[in-house]
Amino acid sequence: MEFESSSRIWDGVYHYPHLFGGIMLTCALLGFSTSYFGVQSLPYLLPDLRIFHKKNYEKKRIRVYMDGCFDLMHYGHANALRQAKALGDELVVGVVSDEEIIANKGPPVLSMQERLALVSGLKWVDEVIASAPYAITEEFMHRLFNEHNIDYIIHGDDPCLLPDGTDAYALAKKAGRYKQIKRTEGVSSTDIVGRILSSVKDIKVNKECSESPCHGKSENLNDSQGRESLAKGGHVSHFLPTSRRIVQFSNGKGPGPNARVVYIDGAFDLFHAGHVEILKSARQLGDFLLVGIYADQTVSDLRGTQFPLMNLHERSLSVLACRYVDEVIIGAPWEVTKNVITTFNISLVVHGTIAESNSLLNRTSDPYAVPKTMGIFRMIDSPKDITTTSVAQRIIANHEIYMTRNAKKEASEKKYYAEKKYMSGD
Repeated sequence: MEFESSSRIWDGVYHYPHLFGGIMLTCALLGFSTSYFGVQSLPYLLPDLRIFHKKNYEKKRIRVYMDGCFDLMHYGHANALRQAKALGDELVVGVVSDEEIIANKGPPVLSMQERLALVSGLKWVDEVIASAPYAITEEFMHRLFNEHNIDYIIHGDDPCLLPDGTDAYALAKKAGRYKQIKRTEGVSSTDIVGRILSSVKDIKVNKECSESPCHGKSENLNDSQGRESLAKGGHVSHFLPTSRRIVQFSNGKGPGPNARVVYIDGAFDLFHAGHVEILKSARQLGDFLLVGIYADQTVSDLRGTQFPLMNLHERSLSVLACRYVDEVIIGAPWEVTKNVITTFNISLVVHGTIAESNSLLNRTSDPYAVPKTMGIFRMIDSPKDITTTSVAQRIIANHEIYMTRNAKKEASEKKYYAEKKYMSGD
């Protein structure tokens, strides 16, 4: 209390120096007068110094805005939003409408509802604006500033140009309300579409090889390098995994001593809205959600050499970015063993009703035999019937449109990497 009172007095001195000086002079004169006339004190004549205490206004929370299509959402999108959130206190995200994407980039793979579910499921997002415009128009910018109380508009260091070649964020820059973040290397929606289209070719190659001897590149299908080449379809990944990135995505907290730990596992390849919803359902069954993510080799053994589309580290970051996930096991075993259950103090093991078809599975053992025996296994309804395969099929079904779109985008991607310069940030 003493410190608080002193602080109030000094606030008064700082904000009202002349008035405070006059009062101090008056007090001095009164002190002289009371001592001369034998009066011990005149407290009722002294002002309450608390009137000089400046009202403690709460510090203004900085609200930042970032928009995007967020089609085929990946860890690059998640990292962009993580960086944007670090520039303020509250992050508002605009999800561009289907119509705007079609007009500026071509047809989206995911619907608006699917993209909204993915963005809302990220741990750094506070609010979402549906059907945002592709370009920051003057009218929309005023809406952001006045209705949504946005302080700054954020975008990555890669150029975002409209069909007429103008900068989509020119108005925000002119208004002095624009901030830039560093683009996340190694992945883009264009790159993922390319991987999916290439996987179709790989399926054809594998089928031909099974029917007749293969030559050249296909001779190396049995070694890891050959599988990697096929799985990526000639697309060289620029992703450089670091321990720092994993720490940035991680919650950094373990379960409490009496926490109910729920475990769910899977490939979580090409992270989609179905993954978000099943993770949300699983999290509601306990206090701590632990997610096991299969190793690349396990996924390849189950589904073919063209899978996974995203490697283990890419998939791990996408899952870690989800707000319902507390921790992940990177490279989890196919079978949920007693050792896994004991090591992580798992109370419940769950699995969704919608899952990928593991067509190459020759194993007779049930991966959930142990938790079933222990009475801690439960099947839970999958809220959405989306799978990695069903998403990929949308692209394959319209492959000509996406091939044309990708040809243009890949050219700009190559130019970006050829001309890119170092930019500080994370």
